[in-house]
Amino acid sequence: MKRRSLVIALLFTWLTAACYTGSRPPHVGSAAKEFTVKDSDHEVSLSQFRGQIVVLNFWATWCPPCVEELPSMIDMQSRLRGKGVVIVGVSIDIDDDAYHRFIKQRNVNFVTVRDPDQKVAAMYGTTGWPESYIIDRQGVVRRKFVGPVNWDSPEVIQLLATLP
Repeated sequence: MKRRSLVIALLFTWLTAACYTGSRPPHVGSAAKEFTVKDSDHEVSLSQFRGQIVVLNFWATWCPPCVEELPSMIDMQSRLRGKGVVIVGVSIDIDDDAYHRFIKQRNVNFVTVRDPDQKVAAMYGTTGWPESYIIDRQGVVRRKFVGPVNWDSPEVIQLLATLP
């Protein structure tokens, strides 16, 4: 009985330790991974935004939570563009026409590029949409959001305003 209890205790400890990944998601506190994406419209590199606060947002036109957060992203970009905050949207849409219609119909006012092969999303370990990374002016990932965000909320505006 004593041996069985010891085995169970060791197994429990091993399983719970294996599940713990710390309080921060991967990449937070590390340099943002450089990328360049070229679609039918233009080429976008993360390095071209060095010196600005970047909201790197992975999204798709067919993703309801992505569509849900879009109006607040547009509002936030209008409010904070002059303060050095830029949204860089990386769409995983395969259909080029649907992507362009969506951007035009919704008056998207931030940089967005289509990456149908999901190469950049794979670099960042993104598997669900939307997913966003906040990158400071020095190129360090400071925060990760999984799921839709109210980008116009006082908490998010405060976070962006206080980054170095």
